[in-house]
Amino acid sequence: MTMAKARMSGGSAHGAHDHHGAQGRHPAPAAAARVSDYFVRIGCDPLTGAFERRSFSPPWRGSRPVDTEDVDAVFKRIFATPRQETAVAYVHVPFCQTRCLFCGFFQNAWRPEAGAAYVDDLLAELATRSTTALVSSAPIDAVYIGGGTPSALAADDLARLVEGLRHYLPLTSDCEITLEGRAFGFDLAKAVKVADAGVTRLSIGVQTFSTEVRRRLGRKLSGPEVKSFLADLVALGRTAVVCDLIYGLPGHDRAEWCRDIEIVDQIGIDGVTLYALNTFPGGPLASAIEKGKLSPPATPGEQARAYADAVERLAALGWLQVSQSHLVRSVREFNRYNAAIKRGVTCLPFGAGAGGQAHGYRWRNVIEIAQRREMIAQHREPVEALALVPPDHAAHAMIAAGLETGRLDLVAIEALRPGFRVAVAPLLANWAAAGLGELSGDGFKPNHAGAFWIGNLTSGLSAGLQSATQAESNACCGSV
Repeated sequence: MTMAKARMSGGSAHGAHDHHGAQGRHPAPAAAARVSDYFVRIGCDPLTGAFERRSFSPPWRGSRPVDTEDVDAVFKRIFATPRQETAVAYVHVPFCQTRCLFCGFFQNAWRPEAGAAYVDDLLAELATRSTTALVSSAPIDAVYIGGGTPSALAADDLARLVEGLRHYLPLTSDCEITLEGRAFGFDLAKAVKVADAGVTRLSIGVQTFSTEVRRRLGRKLSGPEVKSFLADLVALGRTAVVCDLIYGLPGHDRAEWCRDIEIVDQIGIDGVTLYALNTFPGGPLASAIEKGKLSPPATPGEQARAYADAVERLAALGWLQVSQSHLVRSVREFNRYNAAIKRGVTCLPFGAGAGGQAHGYRWRNVIEIAQRREMIAQHREPVEALALVPPDHAAHAMIAAGLETGRLDLVAIEALRPGFRVAVAPLLANWAAAGLGELSGDGFKPNHAGAFWIGNLTSGLSAGLQSATQAESNACCGSV
Protein backbone atom coordinates (compact mmCIF):
# COMPACT_ATOMS: atom_id res chain seq x y z
CA MET A 1 0.00 0.00 0.00
CA THR A 2 1.38 3.38 -0.88
CA MET A 3 0.81 6.57 1.00
CA ALA A 4 -0.69 8.69 -1.70
CA LYS A 5 -3.82 8.80 0.27
CA ALA A 6 -4.05 12.40 0.16
CA ARG A 7 -5.14 10.04 1.60
CA MET A 8 -3.37 11.66 4.12
CA SER A 9 -3.92 15.03 5.42
CA GLY A 10 -0.94 16.79 6.87
CA GLY A 11 1.56 14.46 5.27
CA SER A 12 1.02 11.66 7.79
CA ALA A 13 1.20 8.14 6.48
CA HIS A 14 -2.28 6.70 6.73
CA GLY A 15 -3.26 9.73 8.73
CA ALA A 16 -6.56 10.13 6.98
CA HIS A 17 -7.39 8.24 3.98
CA ASP A 18 -9.70 10.88 3.03
CA HIS A 19 -10.77 9.24 -0.23
CA HIS A 20 -9.70 5.67 0.13
CA GLY A 21 -10.57 3.05 2.72
CA ALA A 22 -11.22 5.34 5.66
CA GLN A 23 -13.46 7.78 3.88
CA GLY A 24 -16.80 8.11 5.60
CA ARG A 25 -15.76 7.06 9.08
CA HIS A 26 -17.04 10.07 10.95
CA PRO A 27 -15.45 10.51 14.37
CA ALA A 28 -17.54 11.27 17.41
CA PRO A 29 -18.11 15.00 17.95
CA ALA A 30 -15.32 16.60 19.97
CA ALA A 31 -15.38 19.69 22.13
CA ALA A 32 -15.12 22.82 20.02
CA ALA A 33 -11.51 23.98 19.70
CA ARG A 34 -10.57 27.59 20.40
CA VAL A 35 -8.23 29.67 18.28
CA SER A 36 -6.16 30.35 21.38
CA ASP A 37 -5.45 26.61 21.71
CA TYR A 38 -3.11 26.90 18.73
CA PHE A 39 -0.92 29.79 19.84
CA VAL A 40 2.81 29.01 19.83
CA ARG A 41 5.31 30.15 22.44
CA ILE A 42 7.52 32.85 20.97
CA GLY A 43 11.17 31.90 21.23
CA CYS A 44 10.83 28.13 20.91
CA ASP A 45 12.35 26.27 17.95
CA PRO A 46 9.38 26.46 15.56
CA LEU A 47 10.43 23.36 13.64
CA THR A 48 10.77 20.97 16.56
CA GLY A 49 8.85 22.63 19.39
CA ALA A 50 5.89 24.60 18.07
CA PHE A 51 3.42 21.98 19.31
CA GLU A 52 3.63 18.95 21.57
CA ARG A 53 2.19 16.64 18.94
CA ARG A 54 0.82 16.78 15.42
CA SER A 55 -2.94 17.14 15.13
CA PHE A 56 -5.34 16.34 12.34
CA SER A 57 -8.43 18.27 11.30
CA PRO A 58 -10.53 15.99 9.06
CA PRO A 59 -12.65 17.78 6.46
CA TRP A 60 -15.65 15.63 7.35
CA ARG A 61 -15.70 16.69 11.02
CA GLY A 62 -19.16 18.09 11.67
CA SER A 63 -20.84 16.10 8.87
CA ARG A 64 -24.48 15.14 9.50
CA PRO A 65 -25.30 11.47 8.77
CA VAL A 66 -28.28 10.83 6.51
CA ASP A 67 -31.05 8.82 8.21
CA THR A 68 -30.80 5.14 7.30
CA GLU A 69 -34.27 5.02 5.76
CA ASP A 70 -33.39 7.94 3.46
CA VAL A 71 -30.03 6.69 2.20
CA ASP A 72 -31.20 4.99 -1.00
CA ALA A 73 -33.36 7.93 -2.08
CA VAL A 74 -30.71 10.54 -1.31
CA PHE A 75 -28.00 8.50 -3.01
CA LYS A 76 -30.08 8.09 -6.16
CA ARG A 77 -30.70 11.84 -6.19
CA ILE A 78 -26.95 12.54 -5.94
CA PHE A 79 -26.24 10.41 -8.99
CA ALA A 80 -29.22 11.82 -10.89
CA THR A 81 -27.92 15.39 -10.46
CA PRO A 82 -25.49 16.66 -13.13
CA ARG A 83 -22.26 18.37 -12.14
CA GLN A 84 -20.69 21.37 -13.83
CA GLU A 85 -17.08 21.01 -12.74
CA THR A 86 -14.35 18.55 -13.73
CA ALA A 87 -14.13 15.63 -11.29
CA VAL A 88 -11.70 12.89 -10.29
CA ALA A 89 -12.37 9.20 -9.74
CA TYR A 90 -11.03 6.76 -7.18
CA VAL A 91 -10.97 2.99 -7.72
CA HIS A 92 -10.31 0.82 -4.66
CA VAL A 93 -8.62 -2.60 -4.81
CA PRO A 94 -8.80 -3.93 -1.22
CA PHE A 95 -6.20 -6.71 -1.32
CA CYS A 96 -2.62 -6.91 0.01
CA GLN A 97 -0.05 -9.70 -0.24
CA THR A 98 1.08 -8.99 3.32
CA ARG A 99 0.06 -6.78 6.22
CA CYS A 100 2.83 -4.27 6.85
CA LEU A 101 3.28 -3.27 10.48
CA PHE A 102 2.83 0.46 9.82
CA CYS A 103 -0.44 0.08 7.91
CA GLY A 104 -3.80 0.86 9.49
CA PHE A 105 -5.89 -0.01 6.45
CA PHE A 106 -5.40 -3.72 5.83
CA GLN A 107 -8.64 -5.29 4.60
CA ASN A 108 -8.21 -8.57 2.72
CA ALA A 109 -5.33 -10.99 2.21
CA TRP A 110 -4.56 -11.30 -1.48
CA ARG A 111 -5.72 -14.47 -3.21
CA PRO A 112 -4.93 -14.70 -6.95
CA GLU A 113 -8.24 -16.46 -7.64
CA ALA A 114 -10.16 -13.43 -6.26
CA GLY A 115 -8.73 -10.91 -8.72
CA ALA A 116 -10.72 -11.61 -11.88
CA ALA A 117 -14.06 -11.72 -10.06
CA TYR A 118 -13.32 -8.41 -8.31
CA VAL A 119 -12.45 -6.73 -11.62
CA ASP A 120 -15.71 -8.11 -13.01
CA ASP A 121 -17.48 -6.37 -10.12
CA LEU A 122 -15.71 -3.10 -10.88
CA LEU A 123 -16.54 -3.22 -14.57
CA ALA A 124 -20.20 -3.94 -13.80
CA GLU A 125 -20.26 -0.98 -11.40
CA LEU A 126 -18.65 1.29 -13.99
CA ALA A 127 -21.19 0.23 -16.60
CA THR A 128 -24.10 0.92 -14.23
CA ARG A 129 -22.84 4.28 -13.00
CA SER A 130 -21.60 5.53 -16.38
CA THR A 131 -25.09 6.46 -17.57
CA THR A 132 -25.94 8.56 -14.51
CA ALA A 133 -25.95 12.34 -14.74
CA LEU A 134 -23.33 12.69 -12.01
CA VAL A 135 -20.79 10.61 -13.91
CA SER A 136 -21.57 11.50 -17.52
CA SER A 137 -22.29 15.23 -17.34
CA ALA A 138 -18.72 16.62 -17.21
CA PRO A 139 -15.13 15.43 -17.74
CA ILE A 140 -12.89 13.50 -15.36
CA ASP A 141 -9.24 14.53 -15.47
CA ALA A 142 -7.64 12.18 -12.93
CA VAL A 143 -8.24 8.58 -11.87
CA TYR A 144 -6.47 6.96 -8.94
CA ILE A 145 -6.41 3.16 -8.67
CA GLY A 146 -5.47 2.61 -5.05
CA GLY A 147 -5.77 0.16 -2.20
CA GLY A 148 -4.65 -2.15 -0.90
CA THR A 149 -2.17 -3.22 -3.51
CA PRO A 150 -3.71 -2.83 -6.99
CA SER A 151 -0.50 -4.01 -8.66
CA ALA A 152 -1.13 -7.45 -7.15
CA LEU A 153 -3.84 -8.01 -9.77
CA ALA A 154 -2.85 -10.06 -12.81
CA ALA A 155 -1.64 -8.03 -15.78
CA ASP A 156 -4.64 -8.97 -17.92
CA ASP A 157 -7.10 -8.02 -15.17
CA LEU A 158 -5.37 -4.67 -14.64
CA ALA A 159 -5.43 -4.01 -18.37
CA ARG A 160 -9.14 -4.72 -18.75
CA LEU A 161 -9.88 -2.59 -15.68
CA VAL A 162 -8.03 0.39 -17.16
CA GLU A 163 -9.63 -0.19 -20.55
CA GLY A 164 -13.01 -0.26 -18.79
CA LEU A 165 -12.29 3.06 -17.12
CA ARG A 166 -11.47 4.59 -20.48
CA HIS A 167 -14.59 3.08 -22.06
CA TYR A 168 -17.15 3.96 -19.39
CA LEU A 169 -15.92 7.26 -17.93
CA PRO A 170 -15.77 10.68 -19.67
CA LEU A 171 -12.00 10.99 -19.29
CA THR A 172 -10.19 14.00 -20.69
CA SER A 173 -7.66 13.36 -23.45
CA ASP A 174 -4.81 14.01 -21.00
CA CYS A 175 -6.40 12.28 -18.01
CA GLU A 176 -3.89 11.26 -15.35
CA ILE A 177 -4.44 7.57 -14.55
CA THR A 178 -2.41 6.48 -11.54
CA LEU A 179 -1.83 2.87 -10.52
CA GLU A 180 -0.51 2.43 -7.02
CA GLY A 181 1.49 -0.61 -6.01
CA ARG A 182 4.63 -2.10 -4.60
CA ALA A 183 7.68 -3.68 -6.19
CA PHE A 184 6.82 -7.13 -4.82
CA GLY A 185 4.52 -8.91 -7.28
CA PHE A 186 5.13 -6.30 -9.98
CA ASP A 187 7.41 -6.64 -13.00
CA LEU A 188 8.24 -4.81 -16.22
CA ALA A 189 5.92 -6.96 -18.33
CA LYS A 190 3.01 -5.89 -16.14
CA ALA A 191 4.18 -2.27 -16.28
CA VAL A 192 4.18 -2.39 -20.08
CA LYS A 193 0.73 -4.00 -20.11
CA VAL A 194 -0.86 -1.32 -17.94
CA ALA A 195 0.88 1.47 -19.86
CA ASP A 196 -0.50 0.05 -23.10
CA ALA A 197 -3.96 0.04 -21.50
CA GLY A 198 -3.68 3.73 -20.54
CA VAL A 199 -1.98 4.09 -17.15
CA THR A 200 0.10 7.29 -17.19
CA ARG A 201 1.55 7.24 -13.66
CA LEU A 202 2.91 4.56 -11.33
CA SER A 203 3.03 5.30 -7.59
CA ILE A 204 5.20 2.77 -5.78
CA GLY A 205 5.19 2.35 -2.00
CA VAL A 206 8.81 2.19 -0.88
CA GLN A 207 8.82 3.65 2.66
CA THR A 208 12.59 3.11 2.94
CA PHE A 209 15.46 1.55 1.02
CA SER A 210 16.98 0.22 4.24
CA THR A 211 16.74 -3.57 3.94
CA GLU A 212 16.93 -4.09 7.69
CA VAL A 213 14.11 -1.65 8.42
CA ARG A 214 12.02 -3.01 5.54
CA ARG A 215 12.30 -6.56 6.85
CA ARG A 216 11.21 -5.49 10.34
CA LEU A 217 8.14 -3.79 8.84
CA GLY A 218 7.08 -6.85 6.85
CA ARG A 219 8.28 -5.79 3.41
CA LYS A 220 9.32 -8.66 1.15
CA LEU A 221 12.05 -7.17 -1.03
CA SER A 222 15.42 -5.74 -0.06
CA GLY A 223 16.28 -2.10 -0.56
CA PRO A 224 18.57 -2.78 -3.54
CA GLU A 225 15.85 -4.88 -5.20
CA VAL A 226 13.35 -2.04 -4.88
CA LYS A 227 15.90 0.48 -6.12
CA SER A 228 16.64 -1.70 -9.15
CA PHE A 229 12.93 -2.09 -9.94
CA LEU A 230 12.32 1.66 -9.81
CA ALA A 231 15.34 2.29 -12.03
CA ASP A 232 13.98 -0.23 -14.55
CA LEU A 233 10.58 1.51 -14.54
CA VAL A 234 12.28 4.84 -15.19
CA ALA A 235 14.35 3.35 -18.01
CA LEU A 236 11.21 1.87 -19.52
CA GLY A 237 9.99 5.43 -20.03
CA ARG A 238 6.33 4.57 -20.46
CA THR A 239 4.84 6.40 -17.47
CA ALA A 240 5.67 8.91 -14.81
CA VAL A 241 7.15 7.08 -11.80
CA VAL A 242 6.76 8.33 -8.22
CA CYS A 243 7.35 6.74 -4.84
CA ASP A 244 6.51 7.23 -1.17
CA LEU A 245 8.96 7.46 1.72
CA ILE A 246 8.10 7.46 5.43
CA TYR A 247 10.17 9.29 8.01
CA GLY A 248 10.13 8.41 11.69
CA LEU A 249 10.15 4.61 11.30
CA PRO A 250 11.44 2.57 14.27
CA GLY A 251 15.17 1.95 13.99
CA HIS A 252 15.50 4.25 10.99
CA ASP A 253 18.17 6.79 11.90
CA ARG A 254 18.97 10.13 10.33
CA ALA A 255 21.86 8.76 8.27
CA GLU A 256 19.64 6.09 6.71
CA TRP A 257 16.95 8.67 5.98
CA CYS A 258 19.50 10.86 4.21
CA ARG A 259 20.60 7.85 2.16
CA ASP A 260 16.97 7.24 1.17
CA ILE A 261 16.77 10.80 -0.15
CA GLU A 262 20.01 10.45 -2.09
CA ILE A 263 18.80 7.18 -3.64
CA VAL A 264 15.52 8.76 -4.75
CA ASP A 265 17.50 11.47 -6.51
CA GLN A 266 19.92 9.01 -8.11
CA ILE A 267 17.20 6.75 -9.55
CA GLY A 268 15.73 9.56 -11.64
CA ILE A 269 12.06 9.14 -10.73
CA ASP A 270 9.61 11.92 -11.47
CA GLY A 271 8.29 12.62 -7.98
CA VAL A 272 8.45 11.62 -4.33
CA THR A 273 6.03 11.97 -1.44
CA LEU A 274 7.32 12.29 2.13
CA TYR A 275 5.08 11.07 4.93
CA ALA A 276 5.42 11.14 8.69
CA LEU A 277 4.78 7.84 10.43
CA ASN A 278 1.53 7.51 12.37
CA THR A 279 1.36 4.84 15.05
CA PHE A 280 -2.19 3.56 15.58
CA PRO A 281 -3.06 2.58 19.18
CA GLY A 282 -3.66 -1.16 19.28
CA GLY A 283 -2.31 -1.62 15.77
CA PRO A 284 0.42 -4.10 14.81
CA LEU A 285 3.18 -1.51 14.91
CA ALA A 286 2.13 -0.18 18.31
CA SER A 287 1.89 -3.74 19.64
CA ALA A 288 5.37 -4.63 18.38
CA ILE A 289 6.81 -1.52 20.06
CA GLU A 290 4.99 -2.24 23.33
CA LYS A 291 6.37 -5.80 23.37
CA GLY A 292 9.90 -4.56 22.78
CA LYS A 293 10.18 -6.15 19.34
CA LEU A 294 10.80 -2.75 17.76
CA SER A 295 12.43 0.40 19.06
CA PRO A 296 10.20 3.44 19.63
CA PRO A 297 9.47 5.57 16.56
CA ALA A 298 10.93 9.04 16.17
CA THR A 299 9.55 11.85 18.31
CA PRO A 300 7.67 14.71 16.62
CA GLY A 301 10.82 16.84 16.89
CA GLU A 302 12.92 14.14 15.23
CA GLN A 303 10.30 13.76 12.52
CA ALA A 304 10.40 17.50 11.96
CA ARG A 305 14.16 17.43 11.47
CA ALA A 306 13.82 14.54 9.02
CA TYR A 307 11.18 16.41 7.04
CA ALA A 308 13.24 19.58 6.83
CA ASP A 309 16.40 17.62 5.95
CA ALA A 310 14.64 15.92 3.03
CA VAL A 311 12.93 19.02 1.63
CA GLU A 312 16.09 21.11 1.85
CA ARG A 313 18.29 18.41 0.31
CA LEU A 314 15.92 17.71 -2.57
CA ALA A 315 15.53 21.44 -3.24
CA ALA A 316 19.32 21.76 -3.38
CA LEU A 317 19.34 18.94 -5.94
CA GLY A 318 16.87 20.79 -8.16
CA TRP A 319 13.57 19.31 -7.06
CA LEU A 320 10.46 21.51 -6.86
CA GLN A 321 8.15 21.31 -3.86
CA VAL A 322 4.57 21.46 -5.16
CA SER A 323 2.77 20.60 -1.91
CA GLN A 324 3.52 20.00 1.74
CA SER A 325 4.65 16.44 1.14
CA HIS A 326 5.21 16.13 -2.61
CA LEU A 327 8.26 17.13 -4.64
CA VAL A 328 8.81 16.74 -8.37
CA ARG A 329 11.72 16.82 -10.77
CA SER A 330 9.91 16.17 -14.06
CA VAL A 331 7.47 18.15 -16.19
CA ARG A 332 5.33 15.05 -16.65
CA GLU A 333 4.57 14.64 -12.94
CA PHE A 334 1.39 16.54 -12.08
CA ASN A 335 0.11 14.79 -8.93
CA ARG A 336 -3.28 15.89 -10.23
CA TYR A 337 -5.53 13.57 -8.24
CA ASN A 338 -4.09 14.37 -4.83
CA ALA A 339 -4.07 18.10 -5.52
CA ALA A 340 -7.72 17.97 -6.59
CA ILE A 341 -8.77 16.05 -3.48
CA LYS A 342 -7.24 18.72 -1.27
CA ARG A 343 -9.34 21.32 -3.08
CA GLY A 344 -12.50 19.35 -2.27
CA VAL A 345 -13.52 18.59 -5.85
CA THR A 346 -16.10 15.95 -6.73
CA CYS A 347 -14.66 12.46 -6.34
CA LEU A 348 -16.46 9.49 -7.90
CA PRO A 349 -15.71 6.26 -5.99
CA PHE A 350 -15.72 2.75 -7.43
CA GLY A 351 -15.09 -0.53 -5.65
CA ALA A 352 -15.48 -1.89 -2.13
CA GLY A 353 -14.37 0.62 0.50
CA ALA A 354 -13.85 3.52 -1.92
CA GLY A 355 -14.88 6.92 -0.60
CA GLY A 356 -16.23 9.85 -2.56
CA GLN A 357 -18.04 13.16 -2.40
CA ALA A 358 -20.42 15.13 -4.60
CA HIS A 359 -23.17 17.75 -4.32
CA GLY A 360 -22.49 18.41 -0.64
CA TYR A 361 -22.46 14.76 0.45
CA ARG A 362 -19.72 12.30 1.40
CA TRP A 363 -19.98 8.52 1.50
CA ARG A 364 -18.11 5.25 1.38
CA ASN A 365 -18.95 2.16 -0.62
CA VAL A 366 -19.62 -0.86 1.59
CA ILE A 367 -16.24 -2.35 2.39
CA GLU A 368 -17.13 -6.06 2.70
CA ILE A 369 -17.04 -7.57 -0.77
CA ALA A 370 -19.61 -10.31 -0.10
CA GLN A 371 -22.00 -7.90 1.61
CA ARG A 372 -21.62 -5.46 -1.27
CA ARG A 373 -22.48 -8.13 -3.83
CA GLU A 374 -25.52 -9.18 -1.81
CA MET A 375 -26.82 -5.60 -1.56
CA ILE A 376 -26.42 -5.08 -5.31
CA ALA A 377 -28.30 -8.33 -5.97
CA GLN A 378 -31.10 -7.00 -3.74
CA HIS A 379 -31.15 -3.71 -5.70
CA ARG A 380 -30.00 -1.77 -2.63
CA GLU A 381 -27.42 0.99 -2.77
CA PRO A 382 -24.16 -0.57 -1.46
CA VAL A 383 -23.04 2.50 0.47
CA GLU A 384 -22.48 3.44 4.09
CA ALA A 385 -21.68 6.55 6.12
CA LEU A 386 -23.60 8.81 3.73
CA ALA A 387 -23.53 12.28 5.25
CA LEU A 388 -23.99 15.96 4.50
CA VAL A 389 -20.66 17.77 4.58
CA PRO A 390 -20.27 20.57 7.17
CA PRO A 391 -21.54 24.05 6.19
CA ASP A 392 -17.96 25.37 6.06
CA HIS A 393 -16.62 22.46 4.04
CA ALA A 394 -15.66 24.65 1.07
CA ALA A 395 -13.80 27.09 3.30
CA HIS A 396 -12.07 24.22 5.09
CA ALA A 397 -11.00 22.76 1.73
CA MET A 398 -9.63 26.15 0.71
CA ILE A 399 -7.60 26.30 3.92
CA ALA A 400 -6.24 22.80 3.40
CA ALA A 401 -5.39 23.43 -0.24
CA GLY A 402 -3.78 26.79 0.51
CA LEU A 403 -1.53 25.41 3.23
CA GLU A 404 -0.66 22.43 1.02
CA THR A 405 0.46 24.58 -1.87
CA GLY A 406 2.24 27.15 0.29
CA ARG A 407 -0.06 30.19 0.34
CA LEU A 408 -3.24 30.75 2.30
CA ASP A 409 -5.57 33.15 0.44
CA LEU A 410 -7.27 35.07 3.25
CA VAL A 411 -9.50 37.11 0.93
CA ALA A 412 -10.95 34.01 -0.76
CA ILE A 413 -11.68 32.31 2.56
CA GLU A 414 -13.22 35.50 3.95
CA ALA A 415 -15.59 35.55 0.97
CA LEU A 416 -16.84 32.11 1.98
CA ARG A 417 -16.93 32.77 5.71
CA PRO A 418 -17.22 36.49 6.63
CA GLY A 419 -15.46 37.24 9.89
CA PHE A 420 -12.73 34.64 9.33
CA ARG A 421 -9.90 37.17 8.97
CA VAL A 422 -10.79 38.90 12.21
CA ALA A 423 -11.06 35.57 14.02
CA VAL A 424 -7.63 34.30 12.88
CA ALA A 425 -5.67 37.58 12.77
CA PRO A 426 -4.12 37.13 16.26
CA LEU A 427 -3.29 33.50 15.45
CA LEU A 428 -1.56 34.30 12.16
CA ALA A 429 0.37 37.11 13.82
CA ASN A 430 1.50 34.69 16.51
CA TRP A 431 2.59 32.08 13.98
CA ALA A 432 4.55 34.66 11.99
CA ALA A 433 6.27 35.94 15.15
CA ALA A 434 7.02 32.37 16.26
CA GLY A 435 8.66 31.50 12.93
CA LEU A 436 6.07 29.24 11.29
CA GLY A 437 5.58 31.41 8.24
CA GLU A 438 5.17 34.87 6.79
CA LEU A 439 2.21 37.21 6.59
CA SER A 440 2.32 38.74 3.13
CA GLY A 441 -0.43 41.07 1.96
CA ASP A 442 -3.62 39.09 1.93
CA GLY A 443 -1.92 35.74 2.42
CA PHE A 444 0.03 33.57 4.81
CA LYS A 445 2.96 31.50 3.57
CA PRO A 446 4.11 28.64 5.81
CA ASN A 447 7.85 27.91 5.83
CA HIS A 448 9.37 24.44 6.40
CA ALA A 449 8.41 24.55 10.08
CA GLY A 450 4.84 25.60 9.30
CA ALA A 451 4.61 22.95 6.59
CA PHE A 452 5.66 20.21 8.99
CA TRP A 453 2.98 21.28 11.47
CA ILE A 454 0.37 21.65 8.71
CA GLY A 455 -2.23 19.59 10.58
CA ASN A 456 -2.00 21.88 13.60
CA LEU A 457 -2.21 24.96 11.41
CA THR A 458 -5.26 23.53 9.66
CA SER A 459 -6.86 22.76 13.02
CA GLY A 460 -6.21 26.30 14.28
CA LEU A 461 -7.67 27.90 11.19
CA SER A 462 -10.66 25.54 11.36
CA ALA A 463 -11.22 26.81 14.89
CA GLY A 464 -11.23 30.28 13.34
CA LEU A 465 -13.97 29.20 10.94
CA GLN A 466 -16.01 27.95 13.89
CA SER A 467 -15.44 31.21 15.75
CA ALA A 468 -16.55 33.27 12.75
CA THR A 469 -19.64 31.10 12.31
CA GLN A 470 -20.53 31.46 15.98
CA ALA A 471 -20.04 35.24 15.84
CA GLU A 472 -22.34 35.47 12.85
CA SER A 473 -24.93 33.31 14.60
CA ASN A 474 -24.76 35.45 17.75
CA ALA A 475 -25.17 38.59 15.66
CA CYS A 476 -28.23 37.16 13.94
CA CYS A 477 -29.77 36.12 17.25
CA GLY A 478 -29.10 39.57 18.70
CA SER A 479 -30.91 41.27 15.82
CA VAL A 480 -34.06 39.23 16.23
